[in-house]
Parts: sequence; C-alpha cells; structure tokens
Amino acid sequence: MVLNSNKEVKLYYSIKEVAAMFGLNESTLRFWEKEFPQLKPKTVSSTKVRQYTKTDIECIKKINSLLRVRGFRIAAAKKMLAQDPDGVDRNAEILEKLIQVRDELKALKKQLGDME
Repeated sequence: MVLNSNKEVKLYYSIKEVAAMFGLNESTLRFWEKEFPQLKPKTVSSTKVRQYTKTDIECIKKINSLLRVRGFRIAAAKKMLAQDPDGVDRNAEILEKLIQVRDELKALKKQLGDME
C-alpha cells in the first residue's frame, strides 16, 4: 500500500475556503449553485455543510472566468457551459496567459521608463 505523502491535497473544501480562493462572498457561491446545474457540492445531511471537491472548484473557476473576468451575463454563461465546457477551459487558459504576458510587458515598460 502506497501512502500519499502530499499533505497539501484535500478531498473537500469548505465554502469559506472556496470563497477565499476566488475572492467571492459565500452567498455568491450559494447563488451560483442555484443557477448552474454543473455546480453541485456534496452536502452533509446532518449539518448541511457544503463540501467542495476539486471538480467543483474547476467548475467555479469556469463560472468565475465567464462572469467576472469576461463579463458574460448569467444566461450567456449557462449557455456556454452547456454547449462547450471544454472550450471554456481553453479560453480561460488562453486568457490567463495573455494576462501574464500583459503584466510582464507592463513591468518591462516600467523598467525601460526608469532607465531614461
């Protein structure tokens, strides 16, 4: 039997942890659960505590990208996720890379401006 030596890996995350990851309110996550059928965290029946998995977090990442980064309305984001969920992933990755390149270019511009 092989033991998992990676202590960083968690099976479940609380709503508070997930909200902090994305800079959201807990109420926003609860609202998204109602609006997006893809997002269904496990709920412990006795305490009604939500438990988010890595899959749920990936779904939240897609929703966050569509709504907050790209500025889609909820209806358009629902349609995008329903029609082409893999396309949303690719677009989010491309957008993240473009943002990194932009930030690097800004830093270079500032360095060049300081040299003059």
